[in-house]
Amino acid sequence: QLQNKILILTVCAAGIGGTFQYGYNISIINAPTLHIQRFMNETWLERTGAPLDSNVILLLWSFTVSAYPLGGLSGAIAAGPMAIMLGRKTSLLLNNVFVIIAAVLSGFSRMAKSFEMIILSRFFTGLNAGISMNIQPMYLAESAPKKLRGAVALTSASFTALGLVLGQVVGLRELLGAENSWPLLLASNAVPALIQLVALPWFPESPRYLLIDRGDKESCVSALQKLRGHCDLSAELEEMLAEQAATEGQRAKKPWELFQNRGVRWQLLSIVVLSSAMQLCGNDSMYFYAAYVFQEAGIPQETIPYVVIGTGSCELITSVTCNMIIDYAGRRPLLLGGYSFMAGWAIVFMVALSQQAQVSWMPYLSMVCIFAYILSFGIGPAGVTGVLPTEVFDQMSRPAAYMICGSLLWFNLFLVGTAFPFIVKSLAHFCYVPFFLVCICTALYVGFFLPETKGKSFLEISEEFKKRNFKTHTHAFPYKGPEEIKSTVL
Repeated sequence: QLQNKILILTVCAAGIGGTFQYGYNISIINAPTLHIQRFMNETWLERTGAPLDSNVILLLWSFTVSAYPLGGLSGAIAAGPMAIMLGRKTSLLLNNVFVIIAAVLSGFSRMAKSFEMIILSRFFTGLNAGISMNIQPMYLAESAPKKLRGAVALTSASFTALGLVLGQVVGLRELLGAENSWPLLLASNAVPALIQLVALPWFPESPRYLLIDRGDKESCVSALQKLRGHCDLSAELEEMLAEQAATEGQRAKKPWELFQNRGVRWQLLSIVVLSSAMQLCGNDSMYFYAAYVFQEAGIPQETIPYVVIGTGSCELITSVTCNMIIDYAGRRPLLLGGYSFMAGWAIVFMVALSQQAQVSWMPYLSMVCIFAYILSFGIGPAGVTGVLPTEVFDQMSRPAAYMICGSLLWFNLFLVGTAFPFIVKSLAHFCYVPFFLVCICTALYVGFFLPETKGKSFLEISEEFKKRNFKTHTHAFPYKGPEEIKSTVL
């Protein structure tokens, strides 16, 4: 059907210049690591006549890597005001300016003999990713029909995984991973940005944003007609008008106002727990230190780049699978299953690493554990976490909620990236104990406290959380009888 095609094309246009860039830019920096470090040393030698100490090179490389999450954090903070003032679609389009600046800086860095341009380009790349990681799921979830909301919003995770895989493939030495082509590799992120700049203007703005934020019912109906075709829009429009009436007279919330508002206490706690767990579960450590982990597991050096592509492919396959089943299985089972399986595989992985010197086949079990860990992450936590802020917050609170989520995501990415080498050094084969604990605690939180949002309107979800936020404290134990159990049943 035509309306389904328009929705699919909208998803693709938003994704290719959105969360695709996050995954792509995480992975393309891994292949040219040694080439860029050599370039830094040679540049400094030309400037001063003295080579850099190896520790100074490592420090400069740390600055280069850290610039990405720092830019991401800045982007996450900027995303909320941008989404409110400019709209979802316009913000995504404007966001491409940052990645084009980054591509120009990194592409000409060798010609200009300036490694500082690479560090600055990584900051702008992170800024782009921070904005898109917040605004894309918001835009897509607000544009999707209720029955497809989970699947459409979850495409953000699928595009992240696709970006990871393509970044790993393009970074192979046979393509752009060779020493003479690394500036082209770093500048290649301009291509998806240009594709989005050409494609996205043809598709409508978020209907909910047009009606509730702008008060423009005519544009909202026009956007809905483009997205849904000529089917009956009265029920969906009535639901939006009810949501508009519920937020009438309110202004967009600031992040700190959410912390002060008792009415969103459980929503806020849920997104803080799940957004923090996204990075603290140890999945991204697999990508940042994949080569190191595989070496520890006994995988031959020459095959490591291809094994790393396999890890990215695992996450892509599972995120696409999750995309197809989320609106049937529900959010809670996918989160609960994902974190539970990750906890189990973390134990097996640590045992395998500790025994690999004694048992000949243990390195292969270690490799299986890495793949299984990433598969478990992709089947639930990778995608569902990004959907929830849209579903559990109303239109006025949603941008602020995404600012909080995004800030936590990027801060924790930086924290894990910095701490993981020290964790490995101090805990050796048991380096995944902290991640195991995070997975267990998150699974328990989801199992006991997170209600199901599948197939419910935004107002129905708000009402359910309102009961939790304002329930009477007649019992010390949070059990409230069969009614509350019904609210979380699948």
